Amino acid sequence: MTAAPLDVLCIGHASYDLVFSVPHHPGADEKIVADDLLGCGGGPAANAAVTVAKLGGKAGFCGYLGNDVYGDSHLRELQEHGVDTRLVVRGASPTPLSTVLVKPNGQRALINYKGQTGALPATAIGFDDLTAKVLLFDGHEPHISLRCLEQLSKPIPTVLDAGSIHDGTRALMTKVEYLVCSEKFALQYAGDENLALSKLAQIAAVVVITLGERGLIWQRGQEHGRLNAPPIVAIDTTGAGDAFHGAFAAGLAKGLSWMELLRYASVAGAFCCSRIGARPGLPSLSEHQNLLASWKDSD
Repeated sequence: MTAAPLDVLCIGHASYDLVFSVPHHPGADEKIVADDLLGCGGGPAANAAVTVAKLGGKAGFCGYLGNDVYGDSHLRELQEHGVDTRLVVRGASPTPLSTVLVKPNGQRALINYKGQTGALPATAIGFDDLTAKVLLFDGHEPHISLRCLEQLSKPIPTVLDAGSIHDGTRALMTKVEYLVCSEKFALQYAGDENLALSKLAQIAAVVVITLGERGLIWQRGQEHGRLNAPPIVAIDTTGAGDAFHGAFAAGLAKGLSWMELLRYASVAGAFCCSRIGARPGLPSLSEHQNLLASWKDSD
């Protein structure tokens, strides 16, 4: 990583998504016809990297893609968006594949296939020459993530996208400065979002819990608060959390103030819900600026 410094390096999961728009989720032994099909790259960290790039930042992605048609397509897509892919590892194991069923009201069901593809070993990548303003982890590559943290030459902001409780998020949740959790993670952790906020604030300097259309709650030291979600007509919630995390990390790299940062990230997450599919829903800089401006105007 000896080129220009990155604003954000995103370390974690990359998949390929097949998104079917369906009139309803099929029942047992039911055959239905999809209204639309979208194929695109996906995965929390990979989507976050594209979000950073689309918002004008210098993004890098670190993770695994198989030497298959889905891996080739996803790598090409990342590069077309200007994401630095020098820390992408290719191999014979398959690229994780996700099938997403999206109903007209935006609700979704997701099936993920990884085959024998597992987390990369800590030795797969060296971070000696890493220069990034912010690190974002999604917990799906815990070994290389922990190695990256150990090899940091100076403190920089670190963010964990904690979508659910698993071995990776458990390994990283006490080692990052910004613990940005989903409602699912909070309920798994403490059974109640407010209780989770207070408990998680004992292990991380800053905690944010995203609550979908209900906005978010946060605690930073002894300060805490709530922010409503921007008004949006939701079509598909796939990738909204990824967009939020990518914009959150990008905002950190830009040095935004705390409430500016939360609004900046919230707008990215909300915009993503207005499009079918995660990757196509990640806002461009102009789309993000327009929604952010209209939200401020409506206050």
